[in-house]
Amino acid sequence: MNKKKTDLNLGVCSPHLHQIFSIFSHFNTTIRKEKKRKTKSTEILITMESHNVNNSLNLDMEKDQEKVFDYSKRAQWLRAAVLGANDGLVSTASLMMGVGAVKQDVKTMILSGFAGLVAGACSMAIGEFVSVYSQYDIEVAQMKRESGGEDIEKEKLPSPMQAAAASALAFSLGAIVPLLAAAFVKDYNVRLGVIVAAVTLALVMFGWLGAVLGKAPVVKSSARVLIGGWLAMAVTFGLTKLIGSHGM
Repeated sequence: MNKKKTDLNLGVCSPHLHQIFSIFSHFNTTIRKEKKRKTKSTEILITMESHNVNNSLNLDMEKDQEKVFDYSKRAQWLRAAVLGANDGLVSTASLMMGVGAVKQDVKTMILSGFAGLVAGACSMAIGEFVSVYSQYDIEVAQMKRESGGEDIEKEKLPSPMQAAAASALAFSLGAIVPLLAAAFVKDYNVRLGVIVAAVTLALVMFGWLGAVLGKAPVVKSSARVLIGGWLAMAVTFGLTKLIGSHGM
């Protein structure tokens, strides 16, 4: 009798047990799928983070390479170019204004300015070549002594020809500015004003260009070049005018 009751109870409970097992099986399957989904999401996030890290490392390396760039290499020709342009601009303008203070016709001012251009360009080129070549010989001799007579790297050494060419070309470009400014103006007072305005603009541009190429402060460089040019022109014009007024 008890056995029959037990069989009856098992028969009644078996559908419930089957349902419970089905629920647990479905729950386990859902958990496994969720774990797989989370694992894939984690892998995707890790991959994205690794790409971001690589990109940031590449950007940092590029920035470091930019920082490592040695701007001092540009100083070999930049110094000669800036000096030549400023010298050509100021000396030619000062010469023209000084001659104009005594003789005010445009032909005399243009001829004096052109003579100053030719003489100044030749003088700057030769002087720069001799100066840089002397520096070159000294540095080569020093490097040979330090290396014991072995082959030396001359990459960072100054180039005399490059410095001479840059100086002469820059001087000529600077000297052309006041010549062109004065060539087409007949009135003397207007001519002086045009020369001063053109030279002022050119001085600011030369100062800005030198600062940008050398990664130096732009405002300070431009102001320094401008004030120096104004001072040179004022002294030349004033002294020549003073001497001319006394009949010397």
